Amino acid sequence: MPQFSRQPAGGNAVSKTAMIATPHWLASEAGARVLARGGNAIEALVAAGAALAVTYPHFCGLGGDAVWMVSDSQGKASTFLGIGQAAANARPEGTIPLRGPQSTLTTAALVDSWDKLLAFSSAEWRGRETLGNLLADAIELADAGFPVSPSQRFWLEFRADEVADWSGFAPLFLRNGLQRQPQLAATLKAIAERGARDFYEGELASRIAKGLADAGSPLTAADLAATRTEMVEPLRLSYRDVELLAPPPPTQGVTTLGIMGVLRSLAVSETVAGDALHYHLLVEAVKQAFLDRGVIADPGFVPDTSQHLLDAARLEAKAKTVEADRALPWPHVYQHGDTSLLAAVDSEGRVASLLQSIYFDWGSGVVVGDTGILWQNRGAAFSTDPQSPNCYAPGKRPFYTLNPGLALKDGRPHLVYGTQGADGQPQTLALILSLMIDHGLDPAAALSRPRFLLGKTFSDSRDSLKIEENAGADVLAGLAARGHEVSAIPALSPLGGQAGVIRMRADGTIEGAHDPRSDGGAIGL
Repeated sequence: MPQFSRQPAGGNAVSKTAMIATPHWLASEAGARVLARGGNAIEALVAAGAALAVTYPHFCGLGGDAVWMVSDSQGKASTFLGIGQAAANARPEGTIPLRGPQSTLTTAALVDSWDKLLAFSSAEWRGRETLGNLLADAIELADAGFPVSPSQRFWLEFRADEVADWSGFAPLFLRNGLQRQPQLAATLKAIAERGARDFYEGELASRIAKGLADAGSPLTAADLAATRTEMVEPLRLSYRDVELLAPPPPTQGVTTLGIMGVLRSLAVSETVAGDALHYHLLVEAVKQAFLDRGVIADPGFVPDTSQHLLDAARLEAKAKTVEADRALPWPHVYQHGDTSLLAAVDSEGRVASLLQSIYFDWGSGVVVGDTGILWQNRGAAFSTDPQSPNCYAPGKRPFYTLNPGLALKDGRPHLVYGTQGADGQPQTLALILSLMIDHGLDPAAALSRPRFLLGKTFSDSRDSLKIEENAGADVLAGLAARGHEVSAIPALSPLGGQAGVIRMRADGTIEGAHDPRSDGGAIGL
């Protein structure tokens, strides 16, 4: 293996050449090998993402989706929405099930996103890597096996009372020991040999369609064939001395930018990093932006209101309603979701940020036939209320929690970031961005600070402000005094998400880290 600079415990990986960060070391190593042989950031993330689809089956996989943000060294940025669409023949009524075949209402676009991004890489970044070469590590890991991660073990134990009812699930996934996935290895080999579109229109697609039908899913071969990744322009917002970029609807990228737009008018940089006032202002900005989330939906079906939501005067007016000593009451619907963030910088200064997901931990719980593919339950994010912008419709994409980000400084890539965590994603990103931009923390320091999560979660139905207990008793008391219903959670809690950040300095130094809550880290060349 080439000489790599591996992120030390509690610190940053540092490089002058290239870097990758993922939540699993085996995925980071797969991407680092691509960078070492001259591959670009997109190619590295395809290899790392495929490896992560094997080693982190509880958060992502071939049966899920992907949202990408990429930029060349001059700040020319693009967004790719690898989001599956709703089944054409389904007409859900009442409450959409959270698990099982009737939650498999949308197709899976991760594999198609590989095809789209590699075509872009070849045309725009002189990419030369083939999909077959990039899948080699993932195939080996699925075939030979890998040690079950603490994260996989945690989420399997957390769902221990449910998984027995998930058809075909239990025999494939272990709590301990060496995890092998020979069926998934065969599926990856088919994609490597016949190309990504075999997943949607070829022999593999036929097997997937049959497996879905046998399980009772409404998805059909025609739905698979219609799946396409969309290339769109990112949303933008100026914050201090950087420009923040996020993916547009149906993702909640506009929510992350909305939070930062409210913070822009508050004296956040004058607070002490991590004190009660700092957290309070962040939480209140989150509330103001979350109040707008009800209008976010697929712009192919409803008007895109992003520019209205990000209007500078509107965000400034929202900021004026924030009081330094009093919390706004907070009843809000919680969105589930688990995701994996991968980020890379290559030797020419090009960057890529990728979030891939099967929505809930373990997705729908439906394993598709003999393919080894665990399908997502993203369809559960739809509403069946006909008045909702996010109401189910054939061919529609649901409201989407995934929102990887980029920040440009002086027109060039400066930060690449993202996190796992559904509703927690914009909250965690706002905290990390504020710690780095307002208070000057480095990536590892920002990632290790205590996190908060506003609202209900799958494990706590209270609409409380959950905050990691190592924030300190004074901080918790200060938040409670302002009217927050505070609930302490353990330090480095899985509820805090798994984030990653790479920062490019003006002198060419690259420093990066992945979350201490994850099973991976950053590797520099």
